[in-house]
Amino acid sequence: MPNIILEGHIVVAGGDLPAVTSALPTHIQLTRQEAGCLCFEVTQNPNAENIFFVYEEFIDRAAFEKHQRRLRSSEWGRVAANVQRHYQVREVD
Repeated sequence: MPNIILEGHIVVAGGDLPAVTSALPTHIQLTRQEAGCLCFEVTQNPNAENIFFVYEEFIDRAAFEKHQRRLRSSEWGRVAANVQRHYQVREVD
């Protein structure tokens, strides 16, 4: 089965930035602990504090979809509900 890679960035509205940056470390930690997570990196753009680069890699589509379901009901899902997402999802062997 191919790995699933999500790559891109999010844009956070200024008013949401404190809550997003506060919730982000826990979101990263919980995601990295998920079965099937190979890599999960979120880094703040040093030139624009409201932009975060995102790179995720999961062992297969099932693990990726399980991650997506978990985050919808998580604290991260709540505080990041309004972020603009600019992602590409692809399969790689």
